[in-house]
Amino acid sequence: MASESLEGELVAVLAGQGLRVQRCDSEPAGEPRAPVRLRRDVCYVVLAVFLNEQDEVLLIQEAKRECRGSWYLPAGRMEPGETIVEALQREVREEAGLLCEPATLLSMEERGPSWIRFVFLARPTGGILKTLKEADAESLQAGWYPRISLPSPLRAHDILHLIELAVQYRQQARHPLVLPHELPCSLVCLRLVATFTSVQTVWVLVGMVGTPHLPITACGFTPMEQRGGIKVAVLRLLQECLTLHNLTVETKGLLGLQHLGRDQTDGICLSVLVTVAFRNLGSQDEPPKVRGENYFWWKVMEGDLQSQLLQRLQESSVVPVNR
Repeated sequence: MASESLEGELVAVLAGQGLRVQRCDSEPAGEPRAPVRLRRDVCYVVLAVFLNEQDEVLLIQEAKRECRGSWYLPAGRMEPGETIVEALQREVREEAGLLCEPATLLSMEERGPSWIRFVFLARPTGGILKTLKEADAESLQAGWYPRISLPSPLRAHDILHLIELAVQYRQQARHPLVLPHELPCSLVCLRLVATFTSVQTVWVLVGMVGTPHLPITACGFTPMEQRGGIKVAVLRLLQECLTLHNLTVETKGLLGLQHLGRDQTDGICLSVLVTVAFRNLGSQDEPPKVRGENYFWWKVMEGDLQSQLLQRLQESSVVPVNR
């Protein structure tokens, strides 16, 4: 029965779905476990990339004093009470005059758990493009511009990589469509799909406190965790059960995310694909030994699930996380 429950959980996570966060298996030492709040503890930013059939990009002209007249992709900070998609739609409507729907999460950028930017590929569904006559504090105007001939000055050149990422995704999607799953979470935390592979066999690390489950690690807000980013929370949990000095750990990217933004629940849970491997080049047929009784390596036996997980690992079929 435990195996069936784990299979169901892994199937859901690989499909980008959310699962309720009952508890965290690892938490930062010495930090109060208080619910995180927008503007106090965390800042979430949404950004949209729009591409049309003429290979043009939607840009907005900034109205803010420090960057007035420069061009950028529609973007802005989430407000309390919003879902991630609602924030994206509001920012696009305010800055570009358009209604929209997100197609998929393209990438996530972080500067530690207190600042996270969600980059979406999106499509317009209505509205009227904003002109100079409608200029306000949100933006001066919006327009479609050839991807190879963008207007200048740009507010920042980081959007060039994001535009190319969107173009590449439209040409050949590297990962399935991923959209936020609306489930509440009080903390910034990570649900780990931590894997060890040997030949065509894959093991997944499982938490054993309570019902067997994919382990969850809470992100902290100390200066060290801010500098190291979300990988610090990954390593903290793994250090609690594995001897890491002879292992390499790689955070591959996101499989999904969940957030609600209602009833003062500003936390977020990111489903993260992680690989664990031995440093030496010799083949190891078994995963590294687990210390204690709170975790164990679960050997994925179901054929389709094993194949899907191996494919996601081999192709790095995840939403990239950048710092």
